[in-house]
Amino acid sequence: MAEPRTPEKLLTAKPPVFHHNSHSPNASLQLPSPIITRRTRTASTSARALENPVVTGIVKSFSRTKGHGFITPHAGGEDVFCHVSDIEGEYVPMPGDEVKYRLCAIPPKYEKHQAVHVQISNLTPEVHHKWEEPFFGGSSPAK
Repeated sequence: MAEPRTPEKLLTAKPPVFHHNSHSPNASLQLPSPIITRRTRTASTSARALENPVVTGIVKSFSRTKGHGFITPHAGGEDVFCHVSDIEGEYVPMPGDEVKYRLCAIPPKYEKHQAVHVQISNLTPEVHHKWEEPFFGGSSPAK
């Protein structure tokens, strides 16, 4: 018999964690849940993010079709989630691009962070696509 769903039980329940496809090279990376975008972020959270220092890292992966990617910080530590709405600039990021960004705490516990105000500071030699270019789903790693 299932336990009753009391308000106390609902408050202590952990939010679901979505894993990448296990066939992906990024299978160990986890998407935050819920995903906080620039549109859904509160004004106070955005203000706190702007108070954080600018940090640098390397794009580990980015999927244009999925709308997110991960950045490996130069300082070390866990890879940082990045949503497409937080990319600033005219080019779609590609693995290996150097970026600068600020960290923003992810609710509800504010224990993990995501990258916001992401700017590409050094492009890899590969051909980069602009956001306004149509995407046809070909073999481009920036999808």
